[in-house]
This record gives sequence, structure tokens and C-alpha cells, in this order.
Amino acid sequence: MKKFIFVFISGISFAQTFSKTDTLKGSDTQFRNFWDVKKYELTVEPDFDKKTVAGTNRITFEITKDTDKPVLQIDLQQPMQYLITDSDEKLCTSKREGDFIFIHTNKIYKKGEYHSLTIKYWGNPTIAKHAPWDGGWVFDKDEKGNPFMGVAQEGIGTSVWLPLKDIWNDEPDNGITMKIITPKNLIGVGNGRLISQGTEKDKNFFVWEVKNPINAYSISPTIGNFVNFKDQFNGEKGNLDLDYWVLEHNLDKAKKQFSQVKPMLAAMEYWFGPYPFYEDSYKLVEAPYLGMEHQSNIAYGNGYANGYKGRDLSGTGVGMNWDFIIVHESGHEWFANNITAKDPADMWIHESFTCYSETLFTEKFMDKTSSETYVQGIRRNIQNDIPIIGKYGVRNEGSGDMYYKGANLLHTIRHILNDDAKFREVLRGMGKEFYHQTVSSKQVENYMIEKTGLDLSGIFDQYLRTTKIPVLEYSQNGNQLKYRFKNIVPHLKLPIRINKVQTITPSSEWKVLKLQNDSPVVFDPNYYIEYKKF
Repeated sequence: MKKFIFVFISGISFAQTFSKTDTLKGSDTQFRNFWDVKKYELTVEPDFDKKTVAGTNRITFEITKDTDKPVLQIDLQQPMQYLITDSDEKLCTSKREGDFIFIHTNKIYKKGEYHSLTIKYWGNPTIAKHAPWDGGWVFDKDEKGNPFMGVAQEGIGTSVWLPLKDIWNDEPDNGITMKIITPKNLIGVGNGRLISQGTEKDKNFFVWEVKNPINAYSISPTIGNFVNFKDQFNGEKGNLDLDYWVLEHNLDKAKKQFSQVKPMLAAMEYWFGPYPFYEDSYKLVEAPYLGMEHQSNIAYGNGYANGYKGRDLSGTGVGMNWDFIIVHESGHEWFANNITAKDPADMWIHESFTCYSETLFTEKFMDKTSSETYVQGIRRNIQNDIPIIGKYGVRNEGSGDMYYKGANLLHTIRHILNDDAKFREVLRGMGKEFYHQTVSSKQVENYMIEKTGLDLSGIFDQYLRTTKIPVLEYSQNGNQLKYRFKNIVPHLKLPIRINKVQTITPSSEWKVLKLQNDSPVVFDPNYYIEYKKF
């Protein structure tokens, strides 16, 4: 039995099954649903010794509907502090309630109006214990003893240090500028392109600009003893600038390892369409943690070695032929950064397609047999603990199976379709249909159903919304095959090819098929189902 909690916040009351904090973090509440962020213009200065972060954020936003004396919610997690230093609003009060700032206005907002406010922030942000998984700032030292700082915040939220509208469904449409202030001996790297740099008050500053919409958790400064080298990729939209920032003592290793970037981009563009952020460049930045898909600013910490920290997640040996972080985190530029889930509950849109990008890359980089070996191998990591889709409106992710099970869901759909050219067309079409958008699972599901011409509704329900894996029970008597599905949702339609030439359409009822001969039936291992002979 669920416990319903009655909540009273800033004069507004509502009932819910999660805590006040959960709902305010994850829902498009009346404190958020009348304004749309257009741009963030921020400064950030971390202090290594004090483990503090300070700066400002100017938020420009558009009013999306007429609203009388509304309350705006700005997110900033404790113990970070704030002060509103400039605003074109007539503020009535500004009140801190937990991890949220509620700004009460005394005017009527009209649809189409533009407004802005500037918030100063400072304090000791949450320190990540095991970045990037738990989230927060990382204050570390490199091998030479120099300060090495960065932040990973997908789960915990960017409001762990920066005051902003911290919800996935609202990205700043006109991008960001970020001024990073560092000590004289260090360099600050941000998203997009470096548009200016210099010194002031015996400190360095670096101003970075992103022209495209950007998901908030991608906004990430990294500070270290960096050197820079550049290259270009001749891609589908022309020359794409490649920008690499690595620790000085790792320069030679980086030049060798990052040679994988061009074949990776060629494979991703082949399957998914043009890299989505040509205007902002492609960038790899060495980070004091394993990696993260920060838009046009990919964090890299895989030790300049192939595999995932030197091992193959598939257990097949195939994954040791390429650098997991380069391939996986770059795949997120298409799924997570270009196409972003509106709600973390639908995070499979990010991780399933990106995990499958490893298989698609392997197919182009190596061969199809190796790619199928890889995707079947990663099944060993599937837990089937809880459904892949989480709870909506409370910043709740589903199962980690969104990676390996999600990839095998897509691989299964590909083999049901049995037309690789059409499958590629569907993937590339998604990049156009949902270009620079936030979307829901249902939008993605309906798109794939429409473009494949297949009834995939049961497939999505089976693999995304339950933990049940279809079991094909069968027996063979000479050239007769008897079979049925168990452990399925009622409306599952999952045809399976056998012996490479015949197709069966199992249901929960027994069926009998006459085979071409009495040789033992051979099932295609590319479908993510279980087989049980009796």
C-alpha cells in the first residue's frame, strides 16, 4: 500500500506518492510550467584547497502563458548559498525551501515576454564519492601533483552547484556561455568553443560558448594542467572541428588513442546521421573520473587503453578492440544530447540506443559477426530486477538494464524487421524527427512503429515495462516442430526466423510447423529470448 503525503509549498497544496523534494525535482510544476529557459550566461570559479565553487548565473527566459503573480522555482542544492543580484522582475520575496529557491513576483506575466535574473552562488558543493555514478564535484590531483577538478551530475542534477531550472524537459534554446576562472597555472575547459581567454586579478579566465540547446547536466567545467591539440573530420555536414584537451604528461598517449575518433564518427554518422553539433565542435577532455557524455565536451578518463578500464564488458574479447569511453560517450551526442528524454524515467532513450551504438560501431569498424558476438555477450550483464522505465515526475530512473537489455531490445527489433537498410533509415530519421528536442518514450515508440510498419507495442511493453523475458518452449518430432511462448505480455508479436529460411509466429497457444527436413531446428541467437526444449 502506497503512502500518500499531503504537501504544502509556498501556498500551493497537492497530494503525491513521493516526497516533496522528489516531486519538485522531477515534475513540471506550476512553478516551472509558465516559463521557458532561453539562455544561461554563467561564471564558475572552483577553489581546490577550500573545495568550494562560486560564480554567477544570468538566466534569460520567455513566458509561455499568461500568469498572474506567479512563483518561479530555481533549483540549488544545499549547502550552496545564493543571492539574487540583478533582475528585471519586481520581486516580492525570495525564499529558500530545502534545495529550492521560490521567487514570488507581484506582476502579471504575458505570453511572449522575455525576462532575466542574475543569481550569485557560492559554497561547498556535494563531493562525489565515486564519480560519475554518485555525482558531484571531484577535487583530485593528477600524477604530477597538479589540481585536477571537474563535475559529473547526470543523476544528482546540475543544481548540485549551479542555480538553474534543473529539469530535463527545458533546455536553454539559445545555448550557454560559461566563463571559467582558474589559478594562473591551470586551464578551464567547458562546452562548445573557446571564444576568449585572458588574465585578470592574477587569475586565468576562459570563456566557452554553446550555440545549440544543451541539457543541463551536460554543463560541465573541467580544470587541469591541460595541453590542447586539434584535428578535423570530413563528415556529412562538412569539416567538423575536433578539439582535444589532455593532461600535459599524457599528450603522446592521447594522440595515439584518440586516432579512434574519426572511424568512430564515421560509423556513428553512417547509422545515426550527421553529428548534431557541428557549430559547437567535437571535444574530448581528460577528466578526473571515468567519463561522461557532456555535450561537445566529452569527459574522458579511461586511461588511454582499449576496453572498459582495460576489460571487455561483453566477455567475448570483441570489446578490447576499441576504447569503450570514446565510443559509448560519443554515441550519447546523438542519443541523450541531440535527442533527450523529457523525464529520467525514460532514460532508456539515452542508454539503450547508445549501448547499441557500440554494436553498430563494431559492425562498421570490424565486421557483422563480431558485432553480433558483442551484443549477445553483453546479455550476461542483464539483471531483470525492475522494469527499464521508471516512475514519472519524481526524477526516478528505471533499471540499469536500460543499457544491455535495451541494446538487445533494439537488436531484436532489427532482426524482426530483417531489413538493415530500413533499420538504418529509421535510426537516421529519428535524428531528423527529434533534432535538438526533448521527447518521451511514447514518442520514440510510436515513431519506430510507424516507420518500421511493425506492431512493436507488445515488444516495447514486454522489454521496457516488465522484467519478463519471453521463453520459447518447443519440441521436435522428425520434421514437425511444436512450439509456444511463455512468460509474455498478451499482445506480444515477435516472429522468429528458424533454420535461416523459415519464420514462426509464436503465441501463448501451441502451434505446429512442418519443417523442410528432420534436421535439428536451428534458432537465430540474435533475438533476446530464452529457449526451452522439452
